[in-house]
Amino acid sequence: MKIARIGIIGGGLMGREIASAFARWCAFTDATVTPQLTAVADLNPAALEWFSQIPSCTLRTTHPAELLASDQVDIVYVAVPHDQHEALYTQVLSAGKDLLAEKPFGIDLPAARRIRDAVERSGRFVRCSSEMPFFPGAQRVVEYAKSGALGRVLEVVSGFHHSSDLDPSKAANWKRLSAKCGEGGALNDLGMHACHIPLRLGWKPQRLFAQLQKGYPQRPDGKGGTAACDTWDNALVHCWTSIGSEDVPLRLEMKRLAPGATNSWFIEILGTDGGIRFTTAEPKTLHVFERGKEQWWKRTDLGFTTPFKTVTGGIFEPGFPDVIQQMWAAFLEERAGNLNGRFGCATPEEAVASHEIFAAALASQKEGRVMAL
Repeated sequence: MKIARIGIIGGGLMGREIASAFARWCAFTDATVTPQLTAVADLNPAALEWFSQIPSCTLRTTHPAELLASDQVDIVYVAVPHDQHEALYTQVLSAGKDLLAEKPFGIDLPAARRIRDAVERSGRFVRCSSEMPFFPGAQRVVEYAKSGALGRVLEVVSGFHHSSDLDPSKAANWKRLSAKCGEGGALNDLGMHACHIPLRLGWKPQRLFAQLQKGYPQRPDGKGGTAACDTWDNALVHCWTSIGSEDVPLRLEMKRLAPGATNSWFIEILGTDGGIRFTTAEPKTLHVFERGKEQWWKRTDLGFTTPFKTVTGGIFEPGFPDVIQQMWAAFLEERAGNLNGRFGCATPEEAVASHEIFAAALASQKEGRVMAL
């Protein structure tokens, strides 16, 4: 297989998760490209130490510019706070590297548009990280929505819930600070996950009304004091989109204060003839609605039916490490021209479209009215 040499900027949680996905690449049975982690950059020397166990990762540096100058790096993955996206993404492009960018693709809409324009000028291959649609259940939702089995679409709900902010003793981090995370807060943090499939299906909102909530105004700062927290923690975005010739309600939900939800992504689409729903809370279960003389919901165990085939038996359930690996396979195969009709990673245009939704939601919350996009 062809080798793609990868550099990671940001050696934290997601950097380590991706490195472990690369280490399991032998699981694939139909991939044509193999990623090789050759470099990692992080401002914290302690974070770099974890990567010393990876023999191919010969460059470990506290200077991102050193990684970008390396001729041993073809592709860069960047996982840093949102306020650093624009500067680092454009530096990656200027260095002549391809890019898998973390969401939200810039701290706000103007930044996202500038990044997209830089991508177009550079000619580099760029996608935005969004792994949840690579669950088998999510893939079946996309297939079903395209099949026509829904009839007239009546309602779409897509969202991401977790409960990380319910505990007031949890120390504040950068995601609770607008200066680092962006004014959107949970919109920036979770919104790409909710928007990816609706946007891919062509269901871009045309009008919306938002209800945003903030959680605890102060949290421990981890140093014996307190820190002000000013980001939005919960967001309900009530949209109208056009499907066929009909106006259809589309609700996007992004919540950090969702009691009982450890980390749950979900989508539900209802129509006059059929319906379908999937949540990562039940990772191998799909629910499909059928209407005949009687009406019923059918529950199916999907098992391990991922877009890119692996040695894993079909009776097993997929998890987050698996869909991270699937997303990277999609990125590398599309970059090589071998996606072959399979679901691809979020595009720069889709990332900008998600920011257009976030900006309109912030304006709706501020002005208390429906906003047109």
